[in-house]
Amino acid sequence: MVASGWDTDMAGFMSGKKVLVTGVLRDNSIAFHVARLLLEQDAEVILTSFGRQMKLTELSARRLPKPVPIVELDVTDADHLAALPEQVRQHTDTLDAVVHSIGFAPQSVMGGRFLEAEWPDVATAMEVSAFSLKSLATAALPLMPNGGALVGLTFDASFAWPVYDWMGVSKAAFEATARYLARDLGPKGVRVNLVSAGPIRTTAATSIPGFEEMEGRWSERAPLGWDVTDPEPTARGVVALCSDWFPATSGEIVHVDGGVHVMGQ
Repeated sequence: MVASGWDTDMAGFMSGKKVLVTGVLRDNSIAFHVARLLLEQDAEVILTSFGRQMKLTELSARRLPKPVPIVELDVTDADHLAALPEQVRQHTDTLDAVVHSIGFAPQSVMGGRFLEAEWPDVATAMEVSAFSLKSLATAALPLMPNGGALVGLTFDASFAWPVYDWMGVSKAAFEATARYLARDLGPKGVRVNLVSAGPIRTTAATSIPGFEEMEGRWSERAPLGWDVTDPEPTARGVVALCSDWFPATSGEIVHVDGGVHVMGQ
């Protein structure tokens, strides 16, 4: 498990940066720890949430080091997307980075139901978990006149994982979407990168039927070891890609998985 905190010579390296973070639900979520680390590094943070999830986000936000505003955003709602710049401008004029930590698939398309899945449920998974990266990018673009970073979270879509099924297909589409966004947003100065995390026992992950099969022997296979209860290494990867330390990196997938992605089966 990586110890909390940063080296003193790195303190405040996000100072003055303004970052929009999606996907904070509970304090075990990766997005929560991204927001926490950003605040510890003196960034300004704005969260998004909507509907019944808003209460959970508000409760979790109280556990952050500083108070943060929360704006309403459902990435499948065209009106919400159109209103995002106006909502954010109530708190800041521009953004330096946007963190995409959004994913959902009905249980009917996971848990060994790949062949039985119906298109309407698959379409939901694809829209929320893949197309939303493009939706969020274009909605936030007016707030990034000087460029910046768009960073998303994925789970290595190079493999057919047990029980992940159509969510795995959605992640493959998500990763392809990031590459095309890197192509089209690069001329606007926006870097688009992903962090591919090992399994973390977040609320969202443990709702996947058979999730324990995915985490399986991960810690044994990882050369560096792996703690499924510790979101901080992944969160650090996200924050690093939000920073100015990767000014010429785009279309990349950084693996934060203990090294499992390079190991043979």
